[in-house]
Amino acid sequence: MIEVQNTLVHEDVVNENFVCNLNKCKGICCIEGDSGAPLERDELAVLDEIYPLVKPYMTEKGVAVIEEFGTYVKDFEGDYTTPCVDTNKECAYVIMENGISKCAIEKAWEDGKIAWKKPISCHLYPIRITNYPEFDVLHYDRWSICSAACAFGKELKVSVHEFLKEPLIRKYGAEWYAELEAKVRKG
Repeated sequence: MIEVQNTLVHEDVVNENFVCNLNKCKGICCIEGDSGAPLERDELAVLDEIYPLVKPYMTEKGVAVIEEFGTYVKDFEGDYTTPCVDTNKECAYVIMENGISKCAIEKAWEDGKIAWKKPISCHLYPIRITNYPEFDVLHYDRWSICSAACAFGKELKVSVHEFLKEPLIRKYGAEWYAELEAKVRKG
């Protein structure tokens, strides 16, 4: 583990390669799984606030789920997540563009309708965070559906943490990221 401020970063985050390859995987990570995207408590109010601006981008099924269950739900483990269509299918915020799963929230952000890009867990994927009272642990979530991203990252020689520089800075700040980079360079 690499200690950076109030976090522990698993070595796989800096040693493994990863670059999303949507042309190969088609954004399947937004469709597969046993629950929606994990949400932080402060994101719940954001989802409620932005929903009216995101709604026009969403599918009818997604809107129906949000209208019935709300902009977020508690999953089977008691954690807050995005709601899913048909209980555990695609995230309610999924839209399709040219056969690729994308995010209605991110689309509204790209169009300048909202100032929030998407849930941090989505932005950070394949990094997952385990929160403890004193610190966070960041680990690399291996999932077979991301094999094209692993191969593409290896081809481009881009590590998980390099690919996720923007969301890591969004979550922990530029100083945190610079410290991580310095520790990686030192080996």
